[in-house]
Amino acid sequence: VDIQSARDGSDRLFVVEQSGRIRIVRNRQLLNQPFLDIQDRLTTGSERGLLGLAFPAGFAQSQRFYVNYTGAGGHTVISMFEVTADPDIANAGSEVILLTFNQPFSNHNGGQLQFGPDGMLYVAAGDGGSGGDPNNNGQNRNTLLGKLLRVDVESQPGTLIVPASNPFVNTPNARGEIWAYGLRNPWRFSFDRENGQLWIADVGQNNFEEVNRSSSSSAGLNYGWRRMEGLQCFETNC
Repeated sequence: VDIQSARDGSDRLFVVEQSGRIRIVRNRQLLNQPFLDIQDRLTTGSERGLLGLAFPAGFAQSQRFYVNYTGAGGHTVISMFEVTADPDIANAGSEVILLTFNQPFSNHNGGQLQFGPDGMLYVAAGDGGSGGDPNNNGQNRNTLLGKLLRVDVESQPGTLIVPASNPFVNTPNARGEIWAYGLRNPWRFSFDRENGQLWIADVGQNNFEEVNRSSSSSAGLNYGWRRMEGLQCFETNC
């Protein structure tokens, strides 16, 4: 479900399997030993499982990385792991859980993790699932569901810090981790390495899939869901 490069000069590709393993491809060959195997702590099926992987800019020195998965209780887990003395094998016992939040349904778990040009970790969180966002999570800034989150995990490794520059840090009844909201299921997003622009692929309900583009500094944007699906009204009174 995901392929990442650590950009550490090792010429390896890290392949994320939804079932709970990360595999390494080197020189076009798949290594037999998984880089990481956490199948024993996941819930899989539907859109759940191991969904995302991110390496920080200093991975070659720090040997730590981050994953997004659906835990045994069906909730989203954002964790940090470390690599063993063997660079091709991670220490499954080194896990530090940084953030968890409940998922009311088995779909729309989001999944993407990526470090932005600012060094912050961005996390894609779907609206919680079912259809039509029955709890209106996309527009509710008091929940992490239906959002793109922005957190600092590298300043103090093993600790999640909410950046003071996030748009809703001082807003009543809003979660400080939120960078953008109004998303249905932002399964994948990416920062353009040429200019830093943020591209978000968001899954539609019935008629429209979305690709949204903004500058990497555009904080607090509302992408519309569930009031809007694409450029069309989804709710009657939008």
